[in-house]
Amino acid sequence: MRSVSAINRFGWGQRDGSSSGLSVQDWLAGQLTGPDRAVFAGVGPCADGLVALREQRKAKMQGDPLVKPIFQAEVATQMDNLLLTEQPFRERLVWFWFNHFTVSLRQGSTRAVVGAYMREAIRPHVTGRFSDMLLAVMRHPAMLMYLDNASSIGPDSAAGRKSHRGLNENLARECLELHTVSPTSGYSQADVTSFAAILTGWGVDLKADEPGFVFREKAHEPGVKTLMGQAFPEGEEGGVQALQFLGTHPATYRHIATQMVRHFVSDTPAPASVRHVEGVLQASGGDLRAASLALGALPEPALGGGKFRSPMDYATAVLRALSVGGAPSQPGDPHSPAHQLVSGFASLGQPLWTAPLPNGWSDDAADWSAPADMLARTDWAWRMAAHVRTGDPMDVADIALGPALRPQTRTAMHHAGSRQDALALLFSSPEFQRR
Repeated sequence: MRSVSAINRFGWGQRDGSSSGLSVQDWLAGQLTGPDRAVFAGVGPCADGLVALREQRKAKMQGDPLVKPIFQAEVATQMDNLLLTEQPFRERLVWFWFNHFTVSLRQGSTRAVVGAYMREAIRPHVTGRFSDMLLAVMRHPAMLMYLDNASSIGPDSAAGRKSHRGLNENLARECLELHTVSPTSGYSQADVTSFAAILTGWGVDLKADEPGFVFREKAHEPGVKTLMGQAFPEGEEGGVQALQFLGTHPATYRHIATQMVRHFVSDTPAPASVRHVEGVLQASGGDLRAASLALGALPEPALGGGKFRSPMDYATAVLRALSVGGAPSQPGDPHSPAHQLVSGFASLGQPLWTAPLPNGWSDDAADWSAPADMLARTDWAWRMAAHVRTGDPMDVADIALGPALRPQTRTAMHHAGSRQDALALLFSSPEFQRR
């Protein structure tokens, strides 16, 4: 039977007591079969955000008067989907891959396009091939803006000879180090520079009627380039070929298999588990659906020994356990479920879409479990529990944790002085901190 522990491990926390009666493997497969059922209300394509950004800059507006409502609409609809999704495994994969291909609000004017990036470059590819996701990510304005590739100019290109400006290696370096082959593949600084030259000309056209990706030939470094021993032609096609090469490289499959096992199973991935997922990627040509389902065949953690929940994971699980949400959140409403969730992320140290560095947020328990972090969780959960006026906290506990609920926690909740205190004890318990 499908267990609560599996739903917590692969999803965002149990929301109700329903059970499909499926095995874990069949439940996972059902999550990834058929279309993505997520509904995103009130948001448009990336071009809408770029138009707003362009008009703000043109009029030299103070603040973000045109971008702000676009961003608020993205937050409202994305958070509603986290709280209400009926495909929690698919949804977790979306956020996992977004973190792998991090775009942060900390730089690059990405506020206008970060939500669209997630919907356009990540979400459609979580059950497809990794190389297709990689290409979509590298061509998306959000990534090009975040890592400054629009400012990268080939020194020997027409624009380079005129402006005397040169390469920006940010995108090339992060793609090699974080997104694909990783340093274990043995690439060199010369490879980083060559890859940066391959990607010159890949930028964002803000002046077009429908702004978006553009290849600027005049900024592209001419000539054949060599990356990790492979030659690639000049022009946009050279970049496409290089990304196909990297996206299907054995070192890439090893790297992303390690990341997947770390996220879903253990802070210290077992070599055998990594090899299993890596083998599936190799055999399938980078099929992410097959690799994701392979996670379900790995040994399960001992009861209560699953992954420690990050702040985002924890806050989402709390609000799902409380069945928060229903009617769509209104953008900017400080009392909406979406606002509660985003406020929780920020209060607990993981503000939405604001990773400090391109390597994204940590998956390791040690980075989230300091005493001050645990105290903040208890305080936030107690405040969330104050909104619950009806129902038995023990029912919430049984639905949220199932057999993982410890007798000690059950006893403490039974003796709590109020519903609020009982729920706070549940959400502060060691077993709720893990999935």
